[in-house]
Amino acid sequence: MSEPETGRSDQSPRTPPASGRKIPKGLPGTLAVTLLLVLYVWQIAGRGVAMVRTGEPVLIGIGLGVLIIPLLVIGLIVREFRLAATVQRMADTLFAEGNLPADDLPRSPGGRIDRSAADEAFEPRRAAVEAAPEDWRAWYHLAFAYDAAGDRRRARESLRKAAGFYRTA
Repeated sequence: MSEPETGRSDQSPRTPPASGRKIPKGLPGTLAVTLLLVLYVWQIAGRGVAMVRTGEPVLIGIGLGVLIIPLLVIGLIVREFRLAATVQRMADTLFAEGNLPADDLPRSPGGRIDRSAADEAFEPRRAAVEAAPEDWRAWYHLAFAYDAAGDRRRARESLRKAAGFYRTA
């Protein structure tokens, strides 16, 4: 057999490139939208501060209410970025262990995952969580089983639970 194109015989298909981590596809778009949201929040906060500075009791009340919105938005952004960073660290750990979930379920010509195959693949993941309810790896795999089954809400809940266990481990 011939050597791979890279000329390196020590690089397996599961080994990340030596040059470092690639930038995730969605990161530039995510950062651009976040920047726009920060500018929007800055404007909203400016309006709230202006209302509070008028000294009018009604405008002070409205201004304080308006200032709550930027605080909530900033909190939600931080929460989502923290979850994304933790999920990436979990994925890196599972990749290094050779235990990253594979997207190998059969799909329709339109790209949808076959529902019966997703349901069949889901059951062992659910059983793994029941057997080890504090294992972040089991919750991570369950999240991707939920996602394959089309239940995005439960997939996200499972990822949050996995992230919580991962952070405490």
